[in-house]
Amino acid sequence: MSSAESFLLPERTATAIGDLVRAVAVPYDALPAPVRARVPVVLTDLLGVTAAGMRTPELQALVAAWPLPPGPHPLPGTGHRTTPETAALLAATAACSQELDEGNKHAAGHPAAHVVFAAIAAAQQSPHPIDGRRFLGAVAGGYEVAARFGRAVRRDPAWHPHGHWGVTGAAYAAATLLGATPAQVAAAVDAATGLMTVAPWDTVLAGDPTRNLWMGQANLAGLSAAHLARAGLVENRGGAAAALALVGELDPDLLVKDLGTRWLAAEGYLKQHAACSFTHAAIDLVLSLRAAGRWTPDDVASIRVGIHSLAAPLLGRSPHSRLSAMFSLPFAVATAAVNGAVTPATMEPGTPAFDAADAFSERVTVEILDELDAHLPGRRVCEVTVSLVDGTTLALAQPDPIGDTAHFPLDDAVLVAKLDRLLDAPGTGDRLLAALRRLPDEPDVVAALAAVVE
Repeated sequence: MSSAESFLLPERTATAIGDLVRAVAVPYDALPAPVRARVPVVLTDLLGVTAAGMRTPELQALVAAWPLPPGPHPLPGTGHRTTPETAALLAATAACSQELDEGNKHAAGHPAAHVVFAAIAAAQQSPHPIDGRRFLGAVAGGYEVAARFGRAVRRDPAWHPHGHWGVTGAAYAAATLLGATPAQVAAAVDAATGLMTVAPWDTVLAGDPTRNLWMGQANLAGLSAAHLARAGLVENRGGAAAALALVGELDPDLLVKDLGTRWLAAEGYLKQHAACSFTHAAIDLVLSLRAAGRWTPDDVASIRVGIHSLAAPLLGRSPHSRLSAMFSLPFAVATAAVNGAVTPATMEPGTPAFDAADAFSERVTVEILDELDAHLPGRRVCEVTVSLVDGTTLALAQPDPIGDTAHFPLDDAVLVAKLDRLLDAPGTGDRLLAALRRLPDEPDVVAALAAVVE
């Protein structure tokens, strides 16, 4: 960046934020059809995995230890009721706890989990009922803002993508639902970056559960920024550029690139495997080769994975917790090879599935291939070679994980089956999806959502 560009960065950022906020402030019925179709699917997936996350031992312990202030709003999947702020914090924490929540490769992270719980909390705080169309429009706009900030930040590899750029989308959705003016919404988006969490990869790889709180804190940061803006205490001064410099470099031109002609909110992915999305293509390939090759783990001499540099932090071995296991590429690949699935259960330490994968992971090698980075961010190319003890070699490659909208997106039946399996409750996924597809016609989104998340 030239010195002139650097000097003007706050001004360029402020202008880009203003343009972005105006462009995504689209009434629900005027949103592109793919976005209108996508938002209920994203909400179904997110609320389902949140309820499942609440059942994990660590979330049950956290909820039991957390002082739950009295309030009327349900904490999904628990039977508890509390305040909007506490519900947003703990629900977002649960949403990302099993690494099964929706994401977006262009943002290299998870816009929905950053945005949706702040939007729900703002609707709960609103003095007037928020109807379904208004809520869905705000969520779509917030997702788009967050995804574009994720795309626009050239993140230092030391920092994990939770807790920072996503606060912008949370602020947009919350401020919009609370009745802020366009100028106040832009101010909230900019100010939210001053409240973000800086999230080191080392914390994640160590299996430190503070990592899950980053998502909850991001939702609260967005909600707080919305109130600051409505109070007239902040303005859009382009401070996001300096704040996000803590984790990388913000390119304001990417905030508005193809604005009005492309919605990243229609280009996300749903996850099938309980692991970091950077491992998913490798898992897909191992499962495909396993199904087609009729080999057993005992037949395998080695598995080689060739992958892009986004996966570089995930090369550690011998995880000691489910969280650290979900961020070990060798372990995730070994789990797929040995167990035929990567689920929360197979990633649980002390189980036969976990121990078998840990032993097998010594046969897995990972190579970061510079040539595959040329396809980023549009494609996350991965290649896998399985070498058998009899000398046979099996190999496959694919451009993206299955479940991406650009590569075998999950249909309704697969999404429903995922949630039924996670919640161990056949029919739950169907009911949740149907309820959220009715959301545009609901006069009170708070009441409608309360009925489906309890």
